[in-house]
Amino acid sequence: MKQARAFSPCHITGFFQIFDQPSNPLLAGSRGAGVSLNRGVETIINARKCRQCSLQVKINNFASYPADVSKHVVHLFLSRFKEMENFEITVEHHVEVPIGAGFGTSGAAALSLALALDDFFGLNMSKIESAQLAHTAEVECKTGLGTVIAETFGGVEIRVKPGAPGIGEIIHVPTPKNYVMACLAFGSLPTKKVLADRKTCKCINDFGEKLVDKLIEEPSITNFMKLSRQFAEKVGLITEKARRALNKADNTNFICSMPMFGDSVFALIKRESLEELLKIFRKFCSDGKIIVSEIDFEGARLLR
Repeated sequence: MKQARAFSPCHITGFFQIFDQPSNPLLAGSRGAGVSLNRGVETIINARKCRQCSLQVKINNFASYPADVSKHVVHLFLSRFKEMENFEITVEHHVEVPIGAGFGTSGAAALSLALALDDFFGLNMSKIESAQLAHTAEVECKTGLGTVIAETFGGVEIRVKPGAPGIGEIIHVPTPKNYVMACLAFGSLPTKKVLADRKTCKCINDFGEKLVDKLIEEPSITNFMKLSRQFAEKVGLITEKARRALNKADNTNFICSMPMFGDSVFALIKRESLEELLKIFRKFCSDGKIIVSEIDFEGARLLR
């Protein structure tokens, strides 16, 4: 049976500034900075002709997840491409990191799905055009603002201008190949709830703007981690579990921070120092899950 496969890296945001006011979702987004991971979401599309359109979305072999963003991506495609009508579509997402823990999984699912749909149905869209539909779905579902543009291009990025891929702009932080990402994930933080709090959003925007400008002036991994930690402390969402892990890492001079938004602790670290940091993380294993990932420098892509 014919199928299409695509992959998107997952992504951790260290700090950001919200731009959600434009009525056009392609213009909405965020400024900020983060890192794409080679642990991500692989999406497989199968479809067959039928009398009326139907859709099933499975995440890690389960169909019980709401999968609102993925369903919205398919809806956007169906509203634009009549040749997709009267198909029974099955979407399988295979997610390599915890869902809802600050790894940008909804954006990665949307992006890999958009690429796979274009490939399966032969729609002849560019990568940027497919990514714009994924970005639109994320913005309209209120699950993300700048994740898709970051995952489209990979690397350690600074999002200098808000908007969808092709509209927003990013620059890359010079990143030696011997850096890896280590994370201790405890659980999730509700992105929608956080972004609905006006006081928190004002703090994010006021402080986030300054930090983005600082990283543009001095783009380095060390500066990214320092500014990410400053942002996490200022926004005030660090949980008790994350605080204990951060304090332990601080005592051994590791710069760690918290992904936006996840009840987790992460660091970009040289490979030769990884084991020392993991020894600290292992002390909290009963409460969390350790994840180690290479950095993905390629961005979202089709799999053959």
